Amino acid sequence: MFKKILIANRGEIALRIIRTCREMGIKSVAVYSTADEESLHVRFADEAVCIGPAQSNLSYLKMSNIIAAAEITNADAIHPGYGFLSENSKFSKICQEHNIKFIGASPEMIDRMGDKASAKATMKAAGVPTVPGSDGLIESFEQCEKIAAEIGYPVMLKATAGGGGKGMREVWKKEDLRKAWDSARQEAAAAFGNDGMYMEKLIEEPRHIEIQIVGDSTGRACHLSERDCSIQRRHQKLTEETPSPFMTKKLRTEMGNAAVKAAEYIKYEGAGTIEFLVDKHRNFYFMEMNTRIQVEHPITEQVIDYDLIREQILVAAGIPISGKNYTPNLHSIECRINAEDPYNDFRPSPGKITVLHAPGGHGVRLDTHVYAGYTIVPYYDSMIAKLITTAQTREEAINKMKRALDEFVIEGIKTTIPFHRQLMDHPDYIAGNYTTAFMNTFKMKDPEEME
Repeated sequence: MFKKILIANRGEIALRIIRTCREMGIKSVAVYSTADEESLHVRFADEAVCIGPAQSNLSYLKMSNIIAAAEITNADAIHPGYGFLSENSKFSKICQEHNIKFIGASPEMIDRMGDKASAKATMKAAGVPTVPGSDGLIESFEQCEKIAAEIGYPVMLKATAGGGGKGMREVWKKEDLRKAWDSARQEAAAAFGNDGMYMEKLIEEPRHIEIQIVGDSTGRACHLSERDCSIQRRHQKLTEETPSPFMTKKLRTEMGNAAVKAAEYIKYEGAGTIEFLVDKHRNFYFMEMNTRIQVEHPITEQVIDYDLIREQILVAAGIPISGKNYTPNLHSIECRINAEDPYNDFRPSPGKITVLHAPGGHGVRLDTHVYAGYTIVPYYDSMIAKLITTAQTREEAINKMKRALDEFVIEGIKTTIPFHRQLMDHPDYIAGNYTTAFMNTFKMKDPEEME
């Protein structure tokens, strides 16, 4: 087993990993930028190393500084968390070259599944349903026009190196294709240094449902059931739940089997997520694979009583998995609390937190790195907390979330707590009747209207 793990991340996920390390008797090393000196992950790790200034490219994305921090602290493994370098094949390879275990996918696996076009081709070969579209990358605009005509509008243009909704364009008619092609490529080149595009048939108003899988070094994989991530704004998830209110026993078996088949076909090692689009007829299509821990992993942990970070560490240490597939026996909901103003088009709201009262009680979990007196800096993602409630039924989990949101007090900055509170009262959400188009029509009510 590892003696010391360096966590190449910040915020709540760094703290989350440190906690599991502590429980497993493994020493932890935090890395931090000058802007994060007062963050909780720095306080609670056994050791902490400053790796650079506030800007990510000079600190959390600076591979040489992170490897140097691992070497001076004698860390024998690096956990990358999510975001930053978690799906960077070059970093995974550098860790290998320095005899440091990367707690994540191999460089080859990241390249294979990180490139969206090659991932789709791989899944097709594995017999997993994929969305109709281009085979591999589109070489020219002429080819783009031809494929769109063949599969029929509406279509979705996607950056092969994409993520976070960048380099994606919905195209509803032929006249809009050229503009979408040019702008998506420019955006992808700026964001990822890669303007490669592929095309898929646009599945209208789908559900976004993902399956959590774990694979080990023996080539065996299992699934830990689904998460419904359909409520999104600009392709960014806002809240997730498990089980999905749209799920049937038959569909769960089919999707779970497809995810395990995919993981075993590529001999996937570690925790990963296979993301699917599910249409209104419950046909499902492979969308992408994430070769890392997901932001929303706690809801899976809650419903099957399973520490996913611990499992990642065990698999990385060469310990085989049980091979058992899990079905949720509870209901869990996660609300991502961001430092954004939901009354002002979710504008970022950095600043100092003057008051913080955390919710508690039975079935309430809060994953956060912030506290009263903590300053939210503008350099990183705006998520400051994940509020998770778990209960016997969906209705109880929603009622628990309402109560927990009412208890959650943060002053000094704007947060998305009011948005989540209104969401929990929305009739379509309560009915479980929502798709990825939900936020297109959702409107925040003024505080006066709520009284």
